[in-house]
Amino acid sequence: MKFRPLHDRVVVRRVTEENRSRGGIIIPDTAQEKPTTGEVVAVGPGARDEDGTLVPLVVKPKDKVLFGKWGGNEVKIDGEDLLIMKESDIMAIVE
Repeated sequence: MKFRPLHDRVVVRRVTEENRSRGGIIIPDTAQEKPTTGEVVAVGPGARDEDGTLVPLVVKPKDKVLFGKWGGNEVKIDGEDLLIMKESDIMAIVE
């Protein structure tokens, strides 16, 4: 399925992190916190300012981003769990 987010929305795929502690203990999925880093899958065209001018988004597809623990709305598209959030919910681009 093809999709494109609207306005200043961004689609993010969570990046899974290592399942082991520093000591080598394997942490089960139920005890892990959800990752707060992800990869941008798609972006909308941008938001409109007060004058009606389109302001393009800063993030672009394939960017690695850092977002809040409870940021975004979880959706399932083509069997894949993704997040849809506003660009303002993204705190940083990881380089």
